[in-house]
Amino acid sequence: MWSFKKLQLPSFLSSNLALLVFIPLVLLSIIACTLIGQQSSSSFVPFSSVWKWKSIGIFNSYSLRSLSSYEEQHEASSSFTSPFNNNSFHENLVVEEESIPHQPPQKEGGEDIERDKSNEGEEEIEKDISNEGGEHGDNATKEVLKMYRRLERLEAILAKSRSSIREAARNGSMISNHHDPDYVPQGPMYHNANSFHRSYLEMEKNFKVYVYEEGEPPIFHNGPCRSIYSTEGRFIHEMERGSLYRTKNPDEALVYFLPFSVVVMVQYLFVPGAHDMHALGRTVADYVKVISERHSFWNRSLGADHFMLSCHDWGPHLTSYVPHLFNTSIRVLCNANTSEGFNPLKDVSLPEINLKTGDIKGLIGGPSPSRRSILAFFAGGLHGNIRHHLLEQWKGKDEDMLVYEKLPNDKSYETMLKNSRFCLCPSGYEVASPRVVEAIYAECIPVLISDNYVPPFSDVLNWNAFSVTIGVKDIPNIKKILMSISQSQYLRMHRRVKQVQRHFVINDGSPKRFDLLNMIVHSIWLRRLNIRVQE
Repeated sequence: MWSFKKLQLPSFLSSNLALLVFIPLVLLSIIACTLIGQQSSSSFVPFSSVWKWKSIGIFNSYSLRSLSSYEEQHEASSSFTSPFNNNSFHENLVVEEESIPHQPPQKEGGEDIERDKSNEGEEEIEKDISNEGGEHGDNATKEVLKMYRRLERLEAILAKSRSSIREAARNGSMISNHHDPDYVPQGPMYHNANSFHRSYLEMEKNFKVYVYEEGEPPIFHNGPCRSIYSTEGRFIHEMERGSLYRTKNPDEALVYFLPFSVVVMVQYLFVPGAHDMHALGRTVADYVKVISERHSFWNRSLGADHFMLSCHDWGPHLTSYVPHLFNTSIRVLCNANTSEGFNPLKDVSLPEINLKTGDIKGLIGGPSPSRRSILAFFAGGLHGNIRHHLLEQWKGKDEDMLVYEKLPNDKSYETMLKNSRFCLCPSGYEVASPRVVEAIYAECIPVLISDNYVPPFSDVLNWNAFSVTIGVKDIPNIKKILMSISQSQYLRMHRRVKQVQRHFVINDGSPKRFDLLNMIVHSIWLRRLNIRVQE
């Protein structure tokens, strides 16, 4: 405990001099107390924490149109390039949140990584802790050094992976030169097929995820597997049963999963008609608080190596109840809306899939291009302004553009998808739509109609090669845009949709390599590669 003694001024000092001494001290004390209070209350992190993290800017979603203004603003300070994108933009990414401590850049090259501390540094740590007293100080010293050395080993593994992926990126080939008995990525659907393949192989070799065991079902460790939110439930289910890189040893994990379901939280905690989500937000905040108090991992990185996953529209808002969860952690979200704080540099866009029966039986495949008689198709209700604009412009007005608010009873939705060349995928109230994956399943070219949507797996996939993106202002010109695509170009896009289809498939039984669930994990792996946790 701190103790304060009354300060006695010499009698010969005047009152004016006393004021000159006391006023700066009082101001400094107020500022220090305010900073400490803000730090501890907002992030559950002790003010004196020695664990820090920094962004090293390896993988970025440079191809996204939503980042164009960001790129132009920061292009002058660039130094890194995404291995999955062959464009000329470079950038040095540094997380700019003021509450996150930073360290100067460290040198890294080949398969070597500069150590965060020398032996002299370790001795200094040991000496400082030992001064706290006796046997307890010795035990604390050993524990801190063990934690430090474990973290150093993990960061060395990541450094080797970064180096290997960088080397693969220099190839610049559309065909991977790595041997793989299952699948070899190739073609313009990938920003850089060789570096993606190398990254995927490095993930399979090194990635480990720890799932926190705190929390009781159904809100925790559970989720829906048969609904429009099925990707949330399927991912949690597969992670819980250990089929997706799960480790029971938290000390060997590279990322840590917060296994709460926003969908189930809404079901059990939200009062219909209520005007706030405080009960849900407090549940998220309380859970992170429990995790931060029981384990050391959240505090050492301020949550930067932690991730949550949600397919509910409210997922982004609920994370705002924990500032570091919103600003620092990896958020895997179907609502990948940049206007609501989604950050492609650290967050992951989660594909939305409406699995009505729990599987994809009968959804995959479709007729050849020559047998697809419909130019463009959409069926869906007035769910947001974009759809209202689409229906107002095209509903029942063109025999080539079959746009319905409600599909006639004599027509099958799946059949209409499979008989269409292009499938319109407008955003609803939020940007995510299951129609994107439905179109890919039906081998129909997705037409993304949104101004703020970040498509899934954009670090790896070049969406311009197999889809069409149309801004909301161009809805009146949809037919003109689609008709301007030549037959040869359409056939190329159709072949590419069939090839990327494997990355959006949820397989029955266990996940398979390069499928949807593994691609979600790969996106998380990329974000973890993009930071370095250090002492």
